Amino acid sequence: MNKGLAGCLIVAGIVLLVLAAGGMFAAGLYNRLVVQDEQINGAWAQVQNVLQRRADLIPNLVETVKGYAAHEKEIFESVAEARGRLAGATSPREAAAANAGLTAALGRLLAIAENYPNLKANENFIRLQDELAGSENRVATERMRYNDAVRLFNTSVKRYPAVFFARLFGFREREYFEAGPEAQQVPRVKF
Repeated sequence: MNKGLAGCLIVAGIVLLVLAAGGMFAAGLYNRLVVQDEQINGAWAQVQNVLQRRADLIPNLVETVKGYAAHEKEIFESVAEARGRLAGATSPREAAAANAGLTAALGRLLAIAENYPNLKANENFIRLQDELAGSENRVATERMRYNDAVRLFNTSVKRYPAVFFARLFGFREREYFEAGPEAQQVPRVKF
């Protein structure tokens, strides 16, 4: 074999090794982004799950309170409206805004319940109130897990050199589940 052919084969081998290493790097990066993207999807599904659980408890709470405070029609309508907005939310931003509205409406509902001593002592009401408090904790926990998954993914798609591959593969930053500006306001209770 002559030296020219041997040199070409060595160069070709090095080029193939570099290409293979680059391909393996890109495949590994792609797979990592897919896993992180699916973690976000799973976390979002869990957020929706606990929001739905919370929304399912609300009619029972409202009916229990209605029995004692039938003339408080406006608050019952605002709770139902807020619950409907939460059920129709399609993005983390919409869900956060609807969740804040529902939290405010529930705060007013529970404040009304304070005016009815028999209701406060009612076993069903106490149980529902405890379930609702547990749901609030679940929502906070799952929202935190979702935002952690989004943070990890968003960091990955912004880092060098992943940013180039992420764009090439169509991965974009994901949206956090953030409380809307209305969540910063203390709910006002009117009697």
